Amino acid sequence: MMSSALSNRAALAARSRTMPSPSSPQALVLLAVAVCFLARSSHVAAGGHPDYADALAKAILFFQGQRSGQLPPDQAVTWRSNSGLSDGSAANVDLTGGYYDGGDNAKFGFPMAFTTTMLSWGVLEHGGKMKARVHDARAAVRWGADYLLKAATQTPGALYVGVGDPDSDHRCWERPEDMDTPRTVYAVSASAPGSDVAGETAAALAAASMVFRAADRAYSRRLLAAARGVMELAVRHQGKYSDFVGGDIGAYYQSYSGYKDELLWGSAWLLWATKNSSYLGYLYSLEDNDSVDMFSWDNKLAGARVLLSRRALVNGDKRLDPFRQQAEDFFCRILRDSPSSTTQYTLGGLMHKSGYANLQYVTSASFLLTTYAKYMAVTKHTFSCQSLPVTARSLRALAKQQVDYILGVNPKGMSYMVNFGARWPRRIHHRASSLPSVAAHPAHIGCQEGFQSYFYSSGANPNVHTGAVVGGPDEHDEFPDDRADYARSEPTTYTNAPLVGCLAYLAGTYRS
Repeated sequence: MMSSALSNRAALAARSRTMPSPSSPQALVLLAVAVCFLARSSHVAAGGHPDYADALAKAILFFQGQRSGQLPPDQAVTWRSNSGLSDGSAANVDLTGGYYDGGDNAKFGFPMAFTTTMLSWGVLEHGGKMKARVHDARAAVRWGADYLLKAATQTPGALYVGVGDPDSDHRCWERPEDMDTPRTVYAVSASAPGSDVAGETAAALAAASMVFRAADRAYSRRLLAAARGVMELAVRHQGKYSDFVGGDIGAYYQSYSGYKDELLWGSAWLLWATKNSSYLGYLYSLEDNDSVDMFSWDNKLAGARVLLSRRALVNGDKRLDPFRQQAEDFFCRILRDSPSSTTQYTLGGLMHKSGYANLQYVTSASFLLTTYAKYMAVTKHTFSCQSLPVTARSLRALAKQQVDYILGVNPKGMSYMVNFGARWPRRIHHRASSLPSVAAHPAHIGCQEGFQSYFYSSGANPNVHTGAVVGGPDEHDEFPDDRADYARSEPTTYTNAPLVGCLAYLAGTYRS
C-alpha cells in the first residue's frame, strides 16, 4: 500500500509528452515488438487482441485473494484462509470482512470504499458485457459493501475507517492468517471529522445500492439509507480525516486533494441513486473548478465529472453541462495528441503519472475513457481539444492501447497481470502470496521469520495471485520483478477495480 511519503503530489505537475509520432522509427519498432508478442501469446483472441474475457475473469478473481474475515464455502482462491476474525473487538463492534488494500494486512476504509465504488460503477455501466462473470463481479462488490455497511451503521454518528496498526503491520512479513500485530480501530465522527473518507463511503454505498436494486431490494435500501447518513456526516462536519484520526491510519492514505472532491463525488452518486434534486443544488454550491489530469482513490474530480456527464449527455440535462465540459477538459489533458495534454507517455506507449503504483492511474483513466466513449457513442456526441477532434473511437482506442500494454503488448512482452500471458510477475510484493499457505505450512510463521525465510527469497511466490495487477513499469518501460520494490511490484484493489469495468467493455466491443 502507499505510505504518506509516496504521495501523488509530484504527479500533479504538468508533464511533457514523450510518445513518438506514429511514423517515427521508434514507433515502428514498438509496433513490430507488439505484433511479434501477440503472435506468440497464448492469451490472444482470434481478433488479434488480448483475450479480454479471460483477463476479466482473472481481474475479478483477484479480489478473493484480498478478502479478510470468514471465507465462504465457494472461495476459489484456496491458498487463503480465515483472518481478522476479531476485527473491531477493540471498540466492541464487528468489523470483520472487507478487503486488504494491497500486500499488507491492515484495512483502510478510504481506498476500500473507492474500490467498492469503482467495482459498482463497472457493473452498472458494463455489467451487460460481463456475461456469466457479472455474478462474480457482484460478489466482489458485496464483499466490500457488507463491510462498509457495518462500518457506517454500528455506532450512531460514527464511521469506522480502519482496522490495524499500519506501522506495526509493515514491520512484519506474515500471513493475514497469522497476524499478531495490534488491530486498532479508527473512526470519524462530529468531533473527529473526515469528509473525505465519509464522502467516498457514501459514494460506495450509493453505487452498491444500485447494483443490488433489482436482485436484493431490502439490501439495496439498507445500503442507500446508510449512504444518506454517511453523506450527512461528511457535509455537516467537514474536515480531512488524516487531521483527526490517530495512529497513522490517515497518513498512509491521506487525501492530498482535500475533501471537496469527495463531497462532489458522494453527492453525484446520491443524485443518481435517489434522483433527489437537493443533491444537484449541493453540487453547484461546491464550485470546484480545478483542472485535473488524473483520477484515483485520492482525487475524484475527473470521475465525478464523467459521472455527472452521463446525465448531461444520456438524459439531456443541460444543467449539468458545466461538468461535461470539465470532463472533456480532463480527456484533453490525457490524450497524447491533444494540444493541451499534460500527460507523459513512455516510449512504449504507457501513460506515466507517478513512480509509485503507476498502473492505478492507468486503469482509472482507462475506465473513464471507455465509459465516456460509451456515452458519446449512444448520443453521437463529439468534442474538440482545440484543433483536435475527439470521437468515441478516439477515447476507446487510447483505453484499448493502455489495457493492451498492461496485458503484455509492450516492449518487454510482459503482462503486468499475474497469471495472464506468457510472461508475468513472479515475485509480487504481497505477504499472503509470498508465504506458504496455511494448508501447506500449518505452523505459525512469525513476524520476522517471514522476512528472513520468504521476503528475501529470490524464488517465485509459492501462491499465484491470479489477476493481480502490479504497480507496473517505470518511465523507461523497465520492470525488475523484485518483491522488495513495492512501488512497482505491489498489487492493489484500487488498481484492479476500475480495470474490471474497462475489461468488460473491451470484451464486449472486441469479441473473439
